[in-house]
Amino acid sequence: MNLESLRTLGYEEIKQEVVRYTVSYEGKRLAEELEPMIYMTAIHRALEETEEAKELLERGASVPLPSLEGIEWVMSLIGTGYLFSEQDLSAVGVFLNSCGQLRKYMASKEQSAPRIAAYGSSLQELPGLREEIGRCIRFGVIETQASRGLERVRKQLAVAKDRLQRKLDSIMSRHQSILQENLVSMRGGRYVIPVKREYHKQVKGAVLDQSTSGQTVFVEPYEIAALQGELELLAADEAREEGIILSMLSGLVEREQESLRLNIEVTGVYDFIFAKAKYARSLNARNVALNDRGVLRMNGGRHPKLKDMVPVSLNFGQSYKSLIVTGPNTGGKTVVLKTLGLLSAMVQSGLLIPVEEQSEFTVFSDIVSVIGDGQSLTQSLSTFSAQMKSIEGMLRFAGRGVLLLIDELAAGTDPGEGFALSIAILEELSRKGANIVVTTHFNELKSFAAAAPGFENARMEFDKHTLQPLYKLTIGEAGESYALQIAEKLGIPPEVIRRSHELTAQQRRPEVPERARAIKAHNRHKPPLDSKEEPVQGDQLQEASSKDSKALGSSFEIGDAVYVSSINRTGIVYARQDSMGIVGVMVQKEKLRINHKRLKPYLSKEELYPEDYDFDIIFESKENRKKRKLMRKKHVEGLSIIHPEEEV
Repeated sequence: MNLESLRTLGYEEIKQEVVRYTVSYEGKRLAEELEPMIYMTAIHRALEETEEAKELLERGASVPLPSLEGIEWVMSLIGTGYLFSEQDLSAVGVFLNSCGQLRKYMASKEQSAPRIAAYGSSLQELPGLREEIGRCIRFGVIETQASRGLERVRKQLAVAKDRLQRKLDSIMSRHQSILQENLVSMRGGRYVIPVKREYHKQVKGAVLDQSTSGQTVFVEPYEIAALQGELELLAADEAREEGIILSMLSGLVEREQESLRLNIEVTGVYDFIFAKAKYARSLNARNVALNDRGVLRMNGGRHPKLKDMVPVSLNFGQSYKSLIVTGPNTGGKTVVLKTLGLLSAMVQSGLLIPVEEQSEFTVFSDIVSVIGDGQSLTQSLSTFSAQMKSIEGMLRFAGRGVLLLIDELAAGTDPGEGFALSIAILEELSRKGANIVVTTHFNELKSFAAAAPGFENARMEFDKHTLQPLYKLTIGEAGESYALQIAEKLGIPPEVIRRSHELTAQQRRPEVPERARAIKAHNRHKPPLDSKEEPVQGDQLQEASSKDSKALGSSFEIGDAVYVSSINRTGIVYARQDSMGIVGVMVQKEKLRINHKRLKPYLSKEELYPEDYDFDIIFESKENRKKRKLMRKKHVEGLSIIHPEEEV
């Protein structure tokens, strides 16, 4: 999938939402690696797993997910010879107990959640290791019964401590009058008594420390020195016996490392699935039907990050496979693109989505979006240049099963060139079989969508009285920009608005010509496009427009749109038919000379352009237009305009 497009659509934010619902490091890792899949079987399974988990949660189930606290540390040290501590081994024991509980829980859900329950059978309870850890360690401390050697040493330690304590009690009682306080302390791991400084010589022993004030001296009486030495030796024996036990348990963990890794993996999968389910519940999301036929039906789709959004419904893939969306600014056109793209990516990631019932999504091999101006000061890219740079990539990688989302196609340039470029781009992308959803303000694209096979108009609804967007998408009709009404509401002077209406009236032409409607009606009666059909066929255009050729006449006028059967392209007539029957046709900015017999009428110039439209905008370069403008003002010696076809 196109990573930059996914970022533009906000896919990374969705991933982080899922990550927040995970409870283990392994579940978090899987959530962070989440990405759209392209194989329908895998997508279908992931969606059903998430749906099963969501249903369990909605029934109030408390899923006993194992804690992986401390386990990552243990697994990172396996194979290094590290001696695991009591806390490390306790974490392993708790983990194995939890795995046993989860296995039993999932076994009880085989009927209601068969897909996710199947993972539970892979969990290894490892009773030998679990019981041995439980026998040897309790509450993070090695049990005395863990080994006979440890039991023997601890009994000896208990006896030695008792003898030492009785001896200390006797000494404290005997020297009570010279003690600073009746309390035994420890210094350097040895027992001492607190003696007043002026009397410390009365106690036979070694001075190990003194208080900060110097008034108290801590003395180790010689009478207990030997007993303390014995105690230290026994403590060393205890540590050695405990080390033997820890080494034995560490060896058991090492031997079961593969089973432990499998348990961690299964735990992570469950954590990941239930994180997706928890996120789905927060969105009130549901599962959708899937197909690989290119048919998409989104009923009441909502953007996951826009809680108060008006749901959007759209569909394509049957009588048409691409949409041209029109309507006013702030009307929600861009939101439609982002919602469609993001929800499609989420579905293919196994995530349930916020849509209404009867929604059906198709599997795209890629989702590519050009949304936002993409301006770059460091690369000196304008809005138009940045968009064209992205479109160039689309033209290279477009193909069947690819969803292309384009916001304000060819905006930021000369309108005359912009709409022509837009049509040429859309024709090429459609020829390659891609699904396209594009937003635009070009009226010419409305006519194009009405006539071109595979395309359909859609508009964002707008309240004409309040001049407020309704955020509702209606398919089959083209929208208006309402620019003048909005400008008037925002305080543009009445005389400016009035003059704008006058100029608009002079240039206005039908937005959806009758001929375009006839062609579209013809196409709707044809079978739906499948993955093997070409989006544009010459015989289709010839059949659809045969009745209109009489209306256009046998000759072609400059500005007429024609279909060139020999190259399966549409173009614009720039030179009338000559005595040899040759007509000049511009196809994607290339001027060709073509026999009139290879041309079929497509759209007349009256349907495409306003009256008195300056065709130099389309046919002439900017340099030649400047020269012609200068020539009209005055004679300039040596100034001439040479067309490529006029050169010898």
